[in-house]
Amino acid sequence: MNIVCIGSGYVGSVTGAAFAVLGHHTTVLDIDQTKVDLMNAGRSPIYEPGLDHLIENYIGKTLFATTDYSTISQADVVFIGVGTPSKADGTADLRYIRLAAQGIGQHLNPDKFTVIINKSTVPVGTADLVASIIEESSGLAADTHFAMASNPEFLREGYALEDVFFPDRIVIGTENPRSKQVLKELYFNLLNRVQYEEKSRDFQFAFNPKAPLPTYYETDIKSAEMIKYASNAFLAVKISYINEIARLCETLGANVTDVAAGMGMDSRIGSKFLQVSSGWSGSCFPKDTAELLATSQKYSCELTVVQAAVESNQQMHDYVVDKIKRKLKTLNGKHIGILGLTFKPNTDDARKTQASVIIKELIDAGARIKAHDPHGMEMFQQLNAALDVQYMPNALDVTNNVDAVVLLTHWDEYLLIDWSQVKTNMRSPYVLDTRNVLKPAYMQELGFDYEGLGINSFRNQTRFEGISA
Repeated sequence: MNIVCIGSGYVGSVTGAAFAVLGHHTTVLDIDQTKVDLMNAGRSPIYEPGLDHLIENYIGKTLFATTDYSTISQADVVFIGVGTPSKADGTADLRYIRLAAQGIGQHLNPDKFTVIINKSTVPVGTADLVASIIEESSGLAADTHFAMASNPEFLREGYALEDVFFPDRIVIGTENPRSKQVLKELYFNLLNRVQYEEKSRDFQFAFNPKAPLPTYYETDIKSAEMIKYASNAFLAVKISYINEIARLCETLGANVTDVAAGMGMDSRIGSKFLQVSSGWSGSCFPKDTAELLATSQKYSCELTVVQAAVESNQQMHDYVVDKIKRKLKTLNGKHIGILGLTFKPNTDDARKTQASVIIKELIDAGARIKAHDPHGMEMFQQLNAALDVQYMPNALDVTNNVDAVVLLTHWDEYLLIDWSQVKTNMRSPYVLDTRNVLKPAYMQELGFDYEGLGINSFRNQTRFEGISA
């Protein structure tokens, strides 16, 4: 098929590259000439492991990039994968969705039936909005010349290629019979893993060819739009819950690592998203929960469980800062090193991260901050220009003459750091590991005053599988 993906961010670039690998003529369309030039030079416009390799191998073959909207006239399928940031009131800002819809309408081919797919996370009812804009700008009729569909993405940053080629499910929302048929044909190669063995060299990650095939789930558009929000809100609730359990474990002397392991053995619960942290953050969970809450409040159907999860998450950020205050007493004049600015490893995404909240609270309390992240410093600095942070070129530099080191993002680089050198560098050897990934016994052996979250730091030492000497 001839596919156009509007937007070269996490959704558009990964989706476009994947369909190009699967044999479709795919064009990534973006108004940012710099990003388009990067793709045409065989480079990814975002940091995502393995994506550079795919773009380099397929650009100019089945993958193309352009700023020219006229390419839509030849498309069988158009994916809208632009940003939908939150406004101050928590609702989604759909300005980029509207612009994309206008561009589609102005270049739609009246002699060709085209399926328009919202791939971005958008509020329920957005498909209707897009259809009306396209009709107004094109003079064409929905369900006659084109059809709308919702096909939400479920990509984990850092593992997006694994998720796009080996998804758990493909959710399709459309009521139009023709669009249903087009989408089944579009996803045929992925659903049946056609030529996956031959293309495995391009994946850059290990996979099991006998893994279960994804579920292809068809529903109406509004339900498909809701599935993405409901899924992310549920995961946010789950993380907030285990973080609350961690706080209680710390108070009562239990070990949240063991508690989470025991909970996860129950097939009704599962082990995923039971990893303790300083709180959920990033470009999806804060935005999606805020938008879902705003919608529920707008229609007098408030999601009180989701609201509680949001409030609990802020409490977890505060809890981390309070632990540092209890250990260091006053923070005035204290120097603190921060390891990790992205919301998770293997991404450069520093939007709305836990680091931005925690660092601000530490600075407000009088602390001086040095920070490092392998890939997220540039974005973090751009988004948080008002924060007085000294950004260091490598992780060890962060630890020089500091009173505390706080590990916020569990990059492999930090797990493998020379912690004996860190001990030598520090003014006082306090380490707060907000991901419980370091070995308490090893840290104690080196002479650190080590703390995790929800654990008695030196109890059950053999069960921690973090760093080694």
